[in-house]
Parts: sequence; structure tokens; C-alpha cells
Amino acid sequence: SQSVIAMSSDGVDTIELESHGTRIQVASSMDAEEGHLSPTTHSNRSNSVYETRYQKSLRHYLTREALPKESHYRNLNSIVDGSARPTLDDLHQNTYREQQHQGSADPEAPQTKLRGKVIKFGWLEGVYMRCLLNIWGVMLFLRVSWMVGQSGWIFSLLIVILANSVTLITSLSMSAVATNGRIQAGGVYYMISRSLGPEFGGSIGLMFTIANSIASATYIIGFCDSLKDLMKYYFDGAIIIDGALNDTRLVGVITLCAVLGLAIVGMDWVTRVQMALLFLLIGSQIDFIIGAIIGPTDTLEEARGFVGMSVDLLRENGMSDYRVYEGEKQGFFSVFGVFFTAVTGIVAGANLSGDLKDPSVAIPRGTLAAILTTFITYMIYPIMIAAGTVRDATGNETAYLQYKDNVSNIWENPTFTNESCYKGYGENDVPHCEFGLINSFQVMELMSAWGPLIYAGCFAATLSSAIASLVGAPRVLQALAKDKLYPGIHIFSKGYGANNDPVRGYILVFVISFACIMIGDLNLVSTLLSNFFLASYCLINISCFHATLIKSPGWRPSFKYYNSWVSLIGGLMCLAVMFLIDWVTALITFVCVIGLYMFVSYRNPDVNWGSSTQAQTYVTALKATLDLISVEEHVKNYRPQLLVLSGSAGSRPPLLDFAQSITKNISLLSLGHVIQGPQTQRIRNALSRQSYNWLARHKIRAFYSLVEGNNLEDGSRNLFQLVGLGKLRPNMVLLGYKANWGKCDRQELKAYFDTLHEALDMYLGIAILRVPQGLDYSQIIEDEDTPVVMNGNDTSITANTEEMKRNQSAGQLSQDDNGSEASSPPGSPTLERATNNDPAADEKAIKRRASLANLYRGPGGVELSKDVLSNITMFKRKQKKGTIDVWWLYDDGGLTLLVPYILTTRSQWSNCKLRVFALANRKDELDMEQRSMANLLAKFRIDYSDVIVIPDVAKRAAESSRMEFDKLIEDFQAKSSEEISKEDEGTLICEAELLGQREKTNRHLRLRELLLENSKDSSLVVMTLPMPRKSSVSAPLYMAWLETLTRDMPPFLLIRGNQTSVLTFYS
Repeated sequence: SQSVIAMSSDGVDTIELESHGTRIQVASSMDAEEGHLSPTTHSNRSNSVYETRYQKSLRHYLTREALPKESHYRNLNSIVDGSARPTLDDLHQNTYREQQHQGSADPEAPQTKLRGKVIKFGWLEGVYMRCLLNIWGVMLFLRVSWMVGQSGWIFSLLIVILANSVTLITSLSMSAVATNGRIQAGGVYYMISRSLGPEFGGSIGLMFTIANSIASATYIIGFCDSLKDLMKYYFDGAIIIDGALNDTRLVGVITLCAVLGLAIVGMDWVTRVQMALLFLLIGSQIDFIIGAIIGPTDTLEEARGFVGMSVDLLRENGMSDYRVYEGEKQGFFSVFGVFFTAVTGIVAGANLSGDLKDPSVAIPRGTLAAILTTFITYMIYPIMIAAGTVRDATGNETAYLQYKDNVSNIWENPTFTNESCYKGYGENDVPHCEFGLINSFQVMELMSAWGPLIYAGCFAATLSSAIASLVGAPRVLQALAKDKLYPGIHIFSKGYGANNDPVRGYILVFVISFACIMIGDLNLVSTLLSNFFLASYCLINISCFHATLIKSPGWRPSFKYYNSWVSLIGGLMCLAVMFLIDWVTALITFVCVIGLYMFVSYRNPDVNWGSSTQAQTYVTALKATLDLISVEEHVKNYRPQLLVLSGSAGSRPPLLDFAQSITKNISLLSLGHVIQGPQTQRIRNALSRQSYNWLARHKIRAFYSLVEGNNLEDGSRNLFQLVGLGKLRPNMVLLGYKANWGKCDRQELKAYFDTLHEALDMYLGIAILRVPQGLDYSQIIEDEDTPVVMNGNDTSITANTEEMKRNQSAGQLSQDDNGSEASSPPGSPTLERATNNDPAADEKAIKRRASLANLYRGPGGVELSKDVLSNITMFKRKQKKGTIDVWWLYDDGGLTLLVPYILTTRSQWSNCKLRVFALANRKDELDMEQRSMANLLAKFRIDYSDVIVIPDVAKRAAESSRMEFDKLIEDFQAKSSEEISKEDEGTLICEAELLGQREKTNRHLRLRELLLENSKDSSLVVMTLPMPRKSSVSAPLYMAWLETLTRDMPPFLLIRGNQTSVLTFYS
């Protein structure tokens, strides 16, 4: 039954909903301060308060504050795309917006609801059982006795302790990583990739998948070998085909198909089968313990070396007796390397992290419990084996009985000595000892109460390991495929059924295992597989150490029983064990890890997992920036650190390309963008994101700074004062030439001119770049990012709006030389499809032009014409053979000379030679001035092709030049200073100013004539910028000087240092 009760009292409206015995009360009261309804909800069952945002009738009256809840923290994207939590603007700006829910889903959760029963496991059956099955592998039955024979039980226990120390430390590190947040499917790969980043994670993930695929085949081959031995000893040498390789192939393929079918049926059946195998494995160990306690049941067992447990025999087998095995003399570390593979199954449970109910609980508890359990057994069994079996035995029952009654201790029988294997009991001194700890791998079967049960244990160990490998590898591959770190593997990301089973991965692993079984002998790759696993263990330890070392606030594992330095020791121990097992395969493993790391790093996947390497980047940068503060500046270490007044990154591509050719990722490059404010932080973040995306696409390494200002001067002042950190601050400003200065608003002109004064007041160098086609292409290039709606007047700041012009550093930095606002640069009046009619065009140039055409598109995605694209990318391509003419007119500290020299070291300008022009004091001292300048350049170690000294710069300019100049300034002239209003101050030229600056004006006109005479065809002209002296020259007069120098010239760079030396000839 359901009922609705509505009540109203004391300004509080209450609605009670009663359904199935549960009453929910919703009370809404008017918030007097905020002026909106604030609902609260109570339940008489739980007495808890929670949101009522899903009550449709109340959704417009929700409180703006949200209560803490888990869904708010599932991922960061949900905050941007519309989570249940209100934004800061909603709370602070009083602009509540109804929240959207489409972005709140967890991106790593399945996107579609899958049918079927979801199977999740706890720590016992999900981790503990699977780790036991892998650690109690076939090595337990076949190699522990051999280890005791070679090393003695004392050193065998030391080997067990060292091996388990490595796995214990790794498990502690893995537990810390696994409990630092929610673990998704992918196991070891997921933990390493989210801790150390996609490069390490991707390399280990792929290697782990391949290693498990091959390991599955090796386990099945081991099962086949055990089956053949069983048939040999208990079925009178029965064979299937040939008793050799073909038997292995036939049985192996059948077994592999059965394992594949079991995996496809589902994890529920896999768990049931593995549970049965675990009981069988435990039963076989109990069989061994009982048999060891009972002792030998007949003289044949005694003749084969099992004489019953005794303290004296235990003492005899205490020390080592290393011998040759497979052509190599064994030692402590070689035996350690053989045994260590027995304990490498500690990640069997972690690899199924996606199938666990609570991985952060199951992985630590199950893994550590399994290590403790197996450690106890591996400590007990060597002692029992050493106390019951001799090292060497001929198995000759007759000879054994002959001497049995003549010795005081049964194990002192002459048939149990090493010499007996060579002399006296065999023909032609050929060794024939087939039994004993060193010579036989069937000691545990010999000591057991019922031998076939030991074989069953071997079968259980091999099959369970094969199942674990075939089930675990596809899940790691599926997680790797979802992250798309490698091309072409995304097809393996699809899952089937309610448990998202990686069926496609099962098939791939089956194919790899099938091919390996057809080979039949994988001894050569077994050590390589062990090294692959050890490499992953090493990185797990390094992940824990590194995350702890950098002290990131996000590193908060709930598992506390770890230590960073112990983890580091564990990682180093893993590396040591890799080389102890086989140094050749260790080197191969290193090559594989490094190669895959470099491949993933080169692909630069677009992922953001908050890895410790990202945190390390911050810590390293912070430390280096702080250390730089204490480093004293020296002229030899000077490098231009540019602040480019570019507006948004995509507005003036040639200006940024030119700046990039100066800094080239080895010097600071910052972009300055002035917008009219105020704007919300959301808008500022969007503009910043757009610019950084543009920089990333164009492979320019730079910082982007956005400030608000009433005009360019105001915003630029803020940039000059605030951009940079410590000594990583700009020492030079680069801006575009204002070609429309004669037509623009006079206050806009004054703001541009005053920006130069602001830079000089801050002791910054200045560089002004002018190119014939202009620099501003904001109206032509389409921005690939989503347009941003400006807050307040809802004006879109795309490249097609007037608002954009006012917000790209006020649109004042660079227009084309015709004075237009870069809507159509010269030579490209319309947008056309680029065509290439030259069949002999260089293929490389065609490919490069195609790639550039993809970077730059016109409105609507239309291709830009060849001329427009050429103008935009003029500083990206290699310059033709030519000269860079440096007009070093005044000593500004050497910046005028240093910047063009830096350009000649770049590949784009390597075909250009420097020509240096200088002024002479007197005409009769030209030779001396030229030799002096050449000598100075030689001391500065700057290569040049020619030095030219200009003698007659003070000569009166031609009348035509003066007429052109007068025409430039005619619209800005005033007869006297009294006619200039306060508003027009600095934007008009009076007669007194013209008279006072007539010599400078003539000098610039004369320089114009010399430029046309000498540098008209150069690739680039660099000239010392005339000093805009305060209170002496007005904005229009100064801009007329610059116009005179740069009009109708090649790319022209006017530059002025801050009068501090940037060159030195001292070492």
C-alpha cells in the first residue's frame, strides 16, 4: 500500500510518502537568506538525510549544496560533464543550473548491461586458492629433492627463505598498490600502468600476456611428460603413438582444448575445477607426509635410497655437495635460480582482479596467506626429504642386501656412495646411479605411501597452472586493449556475458599455446618466461617505492604494512635473481621492456591516470626551479626567454613558429593572451585548454598565460609582471608589427606604443616581427576545438566573431601589410582547394604539405589554398639558400647579434649565412672599423660571411623618401602642442617634435635607402630597434619610423636588448 500525506505549518511544507511500511518525509522550507526552497529528506527506517534530486516534482527546488556521496568521486570527468555535485559557479555566482547526468558514469565500467549471472569471488576462492595452486607447482614434486641433494637441507632452507623474502616483499608492495584506490580488471598490468604510467604498464602488460600464453603450453607439456612417466612405470611402458614427441602433441592439444572449453564455460566452473585440483594437490602432499613417516615398505625402496627418517642421515645431508648437472657445475645461486621459479605464482589471484568482490581486501589477504602457507611447507619438506633419503643410490637390490647386515647405519651401505655409481657395480666404470636425491626427480613419489597419488598431485599442479595462465592472460590482454596502448589490439577489448569474459583473448592465447605445444620442447624459453614474471615483480616494488618517495597526497593505501626502502630492496633482489637465473635472458628481458617502453612513449597515448611518474615530473620541476634561484646568472648561460604577445595560440601561427625557432625547446617560451574581462574561470580554463591543445598538435613546447585587461597596455603590464616563476621568467618580449597603425583607433595605437614602454620599464628586451603577408590568421583558420561561449553576453569567441578580435590581445599585434585585419592576406583573396599540377614535385615535399594541410583548415573544414598555406607555414619549412642581414646599429648588449646567430643553428635557417652591417664613425676610418668589427665577431666565435660598414648614414635622404614619410604622418600632424587635447596627447605630432627629431628621422630615411640597396633580397633582416625615448617621441612618429624601415621588405625583425651583455669572449 502507498499513501501521500501533505502538511503545512510554520512556513514548512511537508510531504510524507508511505510505502510498504517505510515512511519518507520530505520537508521544504524557504531559505530567507538565499531566497529559494531547501528540501531535506528523512526516513524513519534509517534516520539518514540524503538528496532528493531524483524526486521529479522537487527538482527545481533543490538545495545548491550537495551532501557527500560516493558517486561524486567516481571520476574527474563527471565534475565537468555534470555530476550531482554543484559547480563552484553555482554556489558562488548565484547561477544555479540543473545538473546533467550523462557524464557521471564511470568510464571504466561496462557501457552496456550484459545478461547472465555475475560471478564475483572472495579472497579465499578468488586469491588464496589460486595462489596456492600456482606456488605448489610441479617444482614441489620434482625439484625440491634435487635442491636438497645439491645444497643440503641447511642451504636449501636458506634458499627457501631468500626466495620467499622476494615474493613476500613483492606481495607487500602489491598490497599497498592494490589498496590505493579501486582496482579494475587487468591485475599486474593495471596496477603498474596506473602507478608508473602507460609506458611501463604497456610493456609489462604485453610481455605478461605473451609469457602466460607460452607458460600455459609449458605446463601442459609438463603434464604430458608426467603422464608418460606414469605410463612407463605403472603400465609397463605403454605408449600412445611413439612414446615421445607425438604423444606430447596429441595429449597436449586434447588437454588444451579441454582447458579452453572450461574457460569459455565461465569462471564459476573454472573455480570448481581448481578447487578439486587443490584438494588433489593437498591429498598428494598428505600422502607424501604419511609415507615419509611410515618409512620404506620393502628392500627395493631402500635400495633406491629411501631408508627411513633418522637424525644421523639428517646430519649427513646437512651440508652441500654441488655436482655437475646438464653440463654445468652447480652452486648456491644456480640452485637458487632453479628453485625460485617454484614461488613465482603470487600474482595468480591479482590477475583476476576484475572478478573479485573487493580486490583491495582480497589481494593482500589471499596473497599473503598463500605465501605463509606455502613457506611453511617448503620449510618442512626439505627437512623430511633430507632425513629419509640418501644422495646416491644404485637401485641394485641384490648388492644392497649383500652389504645391509655389515653396516651399523643403513645409510652407510656402499651402494649409497658416489663412488659406487662409477666402480664396482657397473660395467666399464659407466655411472649407472638412477636413484637418490641428486639423480632422481621421483624422490617424493618414492617416499610417499601410494605413488600414483603423487603423480595425481603433479597432474593437479600442472593443470591448475595451465588453467590459471590461460584464464589470466586474456584478462590482462583485455585491459591492455581497452587502454589502446598498442595499435590493432582493441578488438580484444570486447567482453561477453555478465562477467565480461574475454573470449577473443581466450582464442588468441589458445592459438599461441597450440603452436608452442606443436614444438613440444620449450626448455629454451622457460628461463625467459621466469624473467618476464620477475620483471613485473620488480616494477611492482618500484611502483610502491616511487609512489612513497614522491609523497603525493593521492598515495594513501589502506594497507599499512609496507616500507618504501624495503620495496626498493625487493626490486633490486628481483633484478639480481633475473641475472642469477640466466644473464642472457635477463638482458633479453631488458631489451624487450625498453623497446616496448619506447614504442608506447613514442605513440604518446592520450591517457591521464595520475601515475607516480606524473607526480615525479612535478616534484622534479619544482626542485629544479627552486634550485635555480640560488644559481647566479652568468653571461655564458644567457639564453633568450620569450614572452610572445600572440593572443590565443592559433591566431598567429607564423609568429609562434618564429619564436619556436629561437627557443627550440631549450629555452623558455610563453604565450601571452589579453582578453577583456571579467570572465568566469570556466571560460578561462576553456581558452587555456584550447591553446594547449593547439600547441600539442603543432608540437610547440610553450606555456600559455591568460590575463584580463582594459586594453593591450593594461594586460601586457600584468603579463610582464606575473609571467614566469623564479628565474624562469621572460627576459624578452616578441610581438607582431602593427601594420594598420595609420588606420586604427588612436587610443589603440597609443596602447600598442605604450606596451613597448612597459616592456622597457621592466628591463625586458623587445623584438618586433614583420612579414609581408601579415601574422594574424584568426579569421581564416578554423579552430578544431569546440567554440567557447563568453560569460555575460553569450558572445562566442570563435574565429568568426568580432569579439574574437577584441580578445586576441586586442587584435593589435599584427595585421597584414595592407592594413586589413588579416581577413584575406595578399596573394590569397579566396579560399580554394589546393591542387598540385606538377608531376615532378618532390614526394617528400608533397607529404609534408599534406600533413600541414591537415593541421590548418579553413571555415567548414575547407582546404586552404597553396598560397595561404605557404604564408602560414613560412617559418616551419626550410629556408632557401640566402643571407640573414644583421644591421647591428647600436650596442644593445649583443642581443641584436645573438638572436640571428641562434637562428642559423636551426635546421630551417641552416642554408642562410650571416651578413653583419655596422655604422662607421668617420668615413676615412672604414677599413679600421671593418677590421675592428670582424675581430669582435671572431672573439664572439660567431660565423659570418661578410662584414659591411656603412659610412654615410648621416647623409641627407632623398627628396622622394622625405615625401613618402610626410605622407605617412600627414593625418597625425598638429601645428602646435596647444592644439593637442589631453585625450589626444601622445597620438599627434606637433611641429616642435618634428623639428627636434629631424636628425633621427633623416637617419631612418637614409637607413631605408641603404636597406633597399643591400637587403632587399635577403631571407631575413634583423635590425636594432630604435629606442622609443619617453616624452620625446610620440606614437605616430615612432611608428612612422618603423614603417619606413620595414615596408616592402623581406621578413623583418626589429630587436633591442636591455643594454646588458648577452655575449662574452671570456671562457
